[in-house]
Amino acid sequence: MGEGERELWALAARPHLLLPARIDPAGLSGPTRAESRGPSWRRSSRGMYVPVHIEMTTEQRILEAAALLPPHGAVTGWAALHWLGATRWFSGVGPDESLVPIPLAVGGEDIRSQPGIVANAERLDPRDVIVVDGVRVTTPARSVCFEMRYAPNVREAARVLSMAAYSDLVSVDELAGYASRHSGWTGIPRCRAATPLAEENCWSPMEVEMVLVWRLDAELPRPMCNRPLFDRSGHHVGTPDLLDVEAGVLGQYDGSLHLEGTQRSIDARSEERYRDLGLETFTMLSADRANRKRMAERMLASRSRAKWAVESERHWTIEPPAWWTPTHTVALRRTLSPEQQVRLLRYRAA
Repeated sequence: MGEGERELWALAARPHLLLPARIDPAGLSGPTRAESRGPSWRRSSRGMYVPVHIEMTTEQRILEAAALLPPHGAVTGWAALHWLGATRWFSGVGPDESLVPIPLAVGGEDIRSQPGIVANAERLDPRDVIVVDGVRVTTPARSVCFEMRYAPNVREAARVLSMAAYSDLVSVDELAGYASRHSGWTGIPRCRAATPLAEENCWSPMEVEMVLVWRLDAELPRPMCNRPLFDRSGHHVGTPDLLDVEAGVLGQYDGSLHLEGTQRSIDARSEERYRDLGLETFTMLSADRANRKRMAERMLASRSRAKWAVESERHWTIEPPAWWTPTHTVALRRTLSPEQQVRLLRYRAA
């Protein structure tokens, strides 16, 4: 029987994904044992197989891992966040381009880890499990808390929460409330320490890094992130990555995109407009991550050069005109209609 005649099951809600199949002696719902050893099938996990022509996307990886779940288990951590829609910053690909293992919350079940899949046996409250497009995943708060608890340090934990907030899956207050109700878990002190450092309106992990250098290394007050600036006539001047309203300092992170000719020209004009309004600026590059101390010194120097103008003397303001729709918190973005989300959030790019 050919593959086209097999009773293989695509996921109904996401038809581009195919559920793994077990060996079927009749070759109807899966490969025969002989076929499983051949070139047309690949093993997705112990005892489960998928035709080789199925593209190994992150979603397909998650679905294949979910096939191993016990009745009361769920996909958790970054993989649950990806399945829930946070695909941009929870891609499942590490900094070295390696695939990040998919975490499964299996409760007390005896499910062993496999290559590319990590089973976590800590307690799992049924209230923390939801079914999305046929797959059991942990709720956004539980998934983010998991990633934060197992993050290598507080900074990385703060980045996790910030990027989950970018996708509006959880707010800082929601995560703080969840963490306060769950004591005794591995890593919960790290999660709680990182929560106040997270931001709801950073548009990339490197923007979070810049804010953390500002707060932890330069020891400066909490800034505003991607808050739009207006002139006194109500015209939108720009939306800096970081803004210190009191001093009149703004910071921008310049990644590889910003080094290209057209974007560099746009950035230069923006800096001129900011300076014309009396704002002091600094720029952080990816290479600055290697020397946070030096970056912090540059931030402090910018602040020492700033005008520190009182509000009545500023040529700029953060108060939006009546026609402007604010989007700087998770709560505000959740109130937007689908059309508004497309129109108003299209500029959120790294």
